[in-house]
Amino acid sequence: MKHAVDLRFRWAVAGLLLASFLALLLAPTQMPSSYDWLRHTTSESGAQGIAGAWLARLGFLLFGLAVIWQTTLLRDEWSRPVQFFLGAFGVFMTAVAAFSARPWLPDLPYDPVEDWLHSFAATGMGFAFALGVGWRWWQRPRQAKRRLADLVAVAASIFIPLAMSFWPDWDGLFQRLMFTIAYLWYGLELLNVGQPAAAESGES
Repeated sequence: MKHAVDLRFRWAVAGLLLASFLALLLAPTQMPSSYDWLRHTTSESGAQGIAGAWLARLGFLLFGLAVIWQTTLLRDEWSRPVQFFLGAFGVFMTAVAAFSARPWLPDLPYDPVEDWLHSFAATGMGFAFALGVGWRWWQRPRQAKRRLADLVAVAASIFIPLAMSFWPDWDGLFQRLMFTIAYLWYGLELLNVGQPAAAESGES
């Protein structure tokens, strides 16, 4: 019975992750014509004073809640430090939903304090993800195939923000790639709930 309940919870978390992904994917369709998804970020699709920003903010909120729930669900799979950092990621993500960035349109008023809080939460989110996934990589068996996915996720969280600083005209594309990698990483963790170390490493 416990396995069945856990399976339902896993599907529920997966559903939240999918709903969040779709919300952020479709958020540009709610934006004014001046919004360019290749250049403008997901934060800008949820910016202050923008009609239709609710969809991106909903995507952030669902992502944060899904990760917080997943952290609780995988408490027997993840060590305390991994739970702490990835749980912090979920909390920061919900804060990103609560506090919106400044709009890219220059004629719109905005609250600079809210913009600062959004930037702070987004930065904290990136550090929490990199530390949580990095710790997960460190604690896996050396033969585990999933270590490669961990390395890809950590590398994305470090190098994609650097790429965004060098090629700002592609900020939107880079950030969406980073989000997609994060969604895939969390999804893989759900798929491997309860897998013994031998199975994870491919041993028989």
